[in-house]
Amino acid sequence: MGSITENLQKIKKSLPENVTLVAVSKTKPIVDLIEAYNSGHRIFGENKVQEMTEKWEQLPKDIQWHMIGHVQTNKVKYMAPFVSLIHGVESLKLLKEINKQAAKNDRIIHCLLQIHIAKEDTKFGFDAKEVTTIIETETFKSLQNIKVIGLMGMATFTKNKNQIEKEFQEIKNLFDSLKIKPETNNLKINTLSIGMSGDYRIAIKNGSTMVRVGSAIFGERNY
Repeated sequence: MGSITENLQKIKKSLPENVTLVAVSKTKPIVDLIEAYNSGHRIFGENKVQEMTEKWEQLPKDIQWHMIGHVQTNKVKYMAPFVSLIHGVESLKLLKEINKQAAKNDRIIHCLLQIHIAKEDTKFGFDAKEVTTIIETETFKSLQNIKVIGLMGMATFTKNKNQIEKEFQEIKNLFDSLKIKPETNNLKINTLSIGMSGDYRIAIKNGSTMVRVGSAIFGERNY
């Protein structure tokens, strides 16, 4: 395994121009993030609000922080002043809380709706029908301090590439059907966040516009 800088450069070279790389820095020390930052990278993903907030306080302010983990409503207020994109929005209740905290900070926070595509009960998310229904409700339309810009999904943790591909195709079909909806104040679908270190190549083949890569950049995690 090369250095963080080498790993980043190698992955970036392999990505199509329209695909954004989120460097998943959860559990990694500040020194690792600084190396990635010094190599030119600016988008980092964390899965715990407290850890992300501590890193935000210590690191340069031109970093875009993406919250990629499961979010508890009572934690939203801590990241509302600075978070760039919240990937794992899996309930209308959470959307309402993000909207409320964004308003307090005079911001519009970008969100992705998490879709449950995996054949595992441990993953969170809406099903396709729920999403289509929710974005048509008056409650959703009244949320003026959020902007839903796309979908996020996690495939089943399996070596079966056909299954992973099938799950990614499922979310891509939903993404395509939502993308053609007219843009509103709080809805403009253009981002599909699928693919992690183990399956991002399959995700890209299936229309991903954003990949979340951690161990292939920073090495295995220390828990």
